[in-house]
Amino acid sequence: MTEAERASKLAEPAGDAVAAPNRGKGVYYVHTLGCQMNVHDSERIAGVLESDGYVPATEEQVIDKDIDLIVMNTCAVRENAAERMYGTIGLWARMKRERPNLQIAVGGCMAQLDRQKIAKKAPWVDAVFGTKNIGSLPRLLDQARMVGEPQVDVVDRLDYFPSQLPTARASRVSSWVSISIGCNNTCTFCIVPTTRGKEHDRRLGDILAEIRQCVDNGAKEVTLLGQNVNSFGYGIGDRYAFSKLLRACGEIEGLERVRFTSPHPAAFTDDVIAAMAETPNIMHQLHFPLQSGSDRILRAMRRSYRSAKFLDILGRIREAMPDAQISTDIIVGFPGETDEDFEETMRVVREARFSSAFTFEYSPRPGTPAAAMEQVPHDVVQERFERLVALQEQITAEELAKFEGRDVEVMITGAAGKKDSSTHRVTGREKTGVLVHIGVPEGETMPEVGDFVTATVTHAGRHNLIADPNPAEGQTYHVRH
Repeated sequence: MTEAERASKLAEPAGDAVAAPNRGKGVYYVHTLGCQMNVHDSERIAGVLESDGYVPATEEQVIDKDIDLIVMNTCAVRENAAERMYGTIGLWARMKRERPNLQIAVGGCMAQLDRQKIAKKAPWVDAVFGTKNIGSLPRLLDQARMVGEPQVDVVDRLDYFPSQLPTARASRVSSWVSISIGCNNTCTFCIVPTTRGKEHDRRLGDILAEIRQCVDNGAKEVTLLGQNVNSFGYGIGDRYAFSKLLRACGEIEGLERVRFTSPHPAAFTDDVIAAMAETPNIMHQLHFPLQSGSDRILRAMRRSYRSAKFLDILGRIREAMPDAQISTDIIVGFPGETDEDFEETMRVVREARFSSAFTFEYSPRPGTPAAAMEQVPHDVVQERFERLVALQEQITAEELAKFEGRDVEVMITGAAGKKDSSTHRVTGREKTGVLVHIGVPEGETMPEVGDFVTATVTHAGRHNLIADPNPAEGQTYHVRH
């Protein structure tokens, strides 16, 4: 996900610069940290606020700090996320001194975890709310305004799915759709079961109804979200529910692309592979978290698979979908990791040939079993991390190079590259998720957000593709609306 794709929903710039801007109940901005689930939760936060009369800030208002409410949607997965949170809200305290009427709210996983600590450590925060009570935010802000004291309301039970709340979607062509929340796994490094709770699945009919509504509103692509999407339905004893959902998505008229994240390797079954391969609008893109290539470390992590099973599933996926682009998560320096354990991870990475990897140095999270284990010295972790990143960068470059000279179909997302305006390029994603910057040939149609462009790849970068086709030389450029 690019920074532009992660960004909060912003209002469109006012067409009439003279007209007084409508501030409604207040101009708000949501600052999001963390995963796709958090990004989607931020859309719910925005929807709840707008339903209560708040107005989204324009980019200019954010830059000028002309804001009445800032909401931080936090992440608790890694220690540096907590540090970033406190550092950022510390900077916001200065803004509040300059604008006493500015309100600050903190929600998300860190709020769920450290509810009282946040209010005590940052008393200038007006409202603290958790992952399960996003809908409470307007009430908390009203109460804070009336009594002049921070309001904390974080519930541990799930009374409603966030999907029942209003949504202000950040993109009109690409939508997030949650199929479940929470997690039933007990990975020793992970705080998510504490912050998100046990897994709860939505009704299949409700999910499909939301997807159809997204399509009716202009979406051409949806991404299904869950902590473990492929265990969807296990709670009611239906181990084929996720593959049924994928196939049902294939029957929705106007839905061009479907992605999902993240599956758990232990629950990735042949019926899901078949559904991906046989349903035309299910994209051959997969985020498949490895975490470690060492079976000893996988046991210590309480990951319910071993490296041989992981590679076997990977082989079956690639046999069914040879073009599949598969990314992963890897933790370096998990407590007790030896040089031999790390070399096993390197071996699996060489064999798996992931398209990309989100690689993390292990970060202890208080409250998890791994935090109490014997830690690996930082300098050892750093050296291993650098070696792994170098290996994956090499593999990524080699895999991207295979696209050169091929025609790819790209959906224009509006997530513009840094140099697009000067190079006359537009940006989007290829079917398997690869980011592509497309140069529009002179005299050809300039595509708009949501259009599909088929173009010849002319260059592979380190993490993206460049398509600067020359039709006069037989290269392809075609726009489909």
